[in-house]
Amino acid sequence: MASALDAATEKLSNLGIDASPPNLQKNLHLLTAEQIELAKILLETGQSHLFEHWAEPGDDDEEKKAFLDQVTRLNSSYPGGLASYIKTARELLADSKDGKNPFDGFTPSVPTGETLTFGDDSFISFEEAGVKEARKAAFVLVAGGLGERLGYNGIKLALPRETTTGTCFLQYYIESILALQDANSKLAPPGESQTKIPLVIMTSDDTHSRTLELLESNSYFGMEPTQVKLLKQEKVACLDDNDARLAVDPRNKYRIQTKPHGHGDVHSLLYSSGLLNIWREAGLRWVLFFQDTNGLLFNGIPAALGVSFTRQYHVNSLAVPRKAKDAIGGITRLTHADGRTMVINVEYNQLDPLLRATGYPDGDANSETGYSPFPGNINQLILELGPYIEELTKTGGSIKEFVNPKYKDASKTSFKSSTRLECMMQDYPKTLPPTARVGFTVMEPWLAYAPVKNNPEDAAKVPKGNPYHSATSGEMLVYRANSLILRKAGVQVADPEQQVFNGQEVELWPRITWKPKWAITFTGVKSKVSGSCSISQRSTLVIKGRNVFINDLSLDGALIIDPADDAEVKVEGSVQNKGWVLEPVDYKDTSVPEELRIRGFRINKIEQLEKN
Repeated sequence: MASALDAATEKLSNLGIDASPPNLQKNLHLLTAEQIELAKILLETGQSHLFEHWAEPGDDDEEKKAFLDQVTRLNSSYPGGLASYIKTARELLADSKDGKNPFDGFTPSVPTGETLTFGDDSFISFEEAGVKEARKAAFVLVAGGLGERLGYNGIKLALPRETTTGTCFLQYYIESILALQDANSKLAPPGESQTKIPLVIMTSDDTHSRTLELLESNSYFGMEPTQVKLLKQEKVACLDDNDARLAVDPRNKYRIQTKPHGHGDVHSLLYSSGLLNIWREAGLRWVLFFQDTNGLLFNGIPAALGVSFTRQYHVNSLAVPRKAKDAIGGITRLTHADGRTMVINVEYNQLDPLLRATGYPDGDANSETGYSPFPGNINQLILELGPYIEELTKTGGSIKEFVNPKYKDASKTSFKSSTRLECMMQDYPKTLPPTARVGFTVMEPWLAYAPVKNNPEDAAKVPKGNPYHSATSGEMLVYRANSLILRKAGVQVADPEQQVFNGQEVELWPRITWKPKWAITFTGVKSKVSGSCSISQRSTLVIKGRNVFINDLSLDGALIIDPADDAEVKVEGSVQNKGWVLEPVDYKDTSVPEELRIRGFRINKIEQLEKN
């Protein structure tokens, strides 16, 4: 060990006195050989300022060691290490200063994909194919963020998807995966062992322990603990200037300031974890990526997976029709003058100038359909596992990054505050070869898209007619989707009323919700609803059992169906009672729980019929 330390020390000394601060030289005896190697990397990449303030030996020694521990983590968690990070940062910062257009030379066009209409024969066919393929799928939930932007202090996964049952997002996601798993067990040949669909959750320092606690305190919501794997993303170093000098944390001179790198880290985490190869050896074929607060996503997952299987897509982006200039990226085919092509998400603020610069005088405009011809990206991806592994093996798990410094002035020589490299999950296709089959699946927005990300005050400022993307609208869209699904299945569901909660005018449909095990597909819903059924606007219907069959039901009130041990229950006839009523609450009333305040209402459960 001594010889290794001596060798490392000698390497550091050989860099020369200018590159090796005296303060570091005096403290070398505190460091291991590996730490000295890291110090050498920092000096070689122009980071000597990180050591200039080091105290004399004997002072702050533990802080110095902690600094190198942090450097070790930053180096090991980034593909290629800190040297690669700094090199990439300098290149991207130079491009940013020069105003280089990342799309220079590219011409946009509408890519090839599949547009689905809920409930028609094509949709049902894709859905059936997707259910069968689900046994070859792994699910990856990107959940590194807190709910602060929502006005919620917990993790977003713990937020109720809807307050009629109080089911949180994570519970709903897990129960949906288990419903697909159960559907597959019924399709499997006799004697074949039941498929256990794996779930990976990408967490962060902010969410990791609380996500684990949520799982453990709820017995993993029915999923076996061995099916669930948590991968924690690390932050990346901040950058102080165009030379990519690493920023010192203003709160601690022995720390490098760090910020989140972005949800694109999920690719490098999966690659370095070894899980991808384990899945391939187990016979899996698909990896499905999804976000933490889209309460309608699983309405579209089976059909979208069926599209991937049928069309043999290497990459399938779930999408919705997009209004021109909406703050949602557009899925676009880009063709370069040199013949290169790629199908990627182009952010909304880049799409309009790109179109105008390439022969589209109206820029980002709606077509005769009333929507942009470019589908709206909702950040849900389905990747074919084999090609995915091949690509990540080439890139070492990294994907294309970008930098977005906020300059102090037009000279672009200094930043208002430190910046960092960022990456986005949906940028994975940027490095794919032209032979890669990259497509999309467009779903009707009411069916599969209800993101929850804006706090009530911001949502209330959204121009009339634009989506609020709040906890209020997210819950209302769950009820709307379920009402429309039942309508398509033949149930007479009353029209909604307009209501205002937290300054947001929303459609209030009957409060209809069911557990995924009751039905995870449209075919499943149709098989359990028959006869002449009707549900009034003021009604609440909660279905918790697997084997619940509804026939000739007339509902005007609240009906809760929760049979023990999934016993078979047939519901029919007329149900009328005072029901459950939504009562407004004040967003600023701190006596009301946060999860209710950010919605603007609570449920007064006056009267209901419960069937067990």
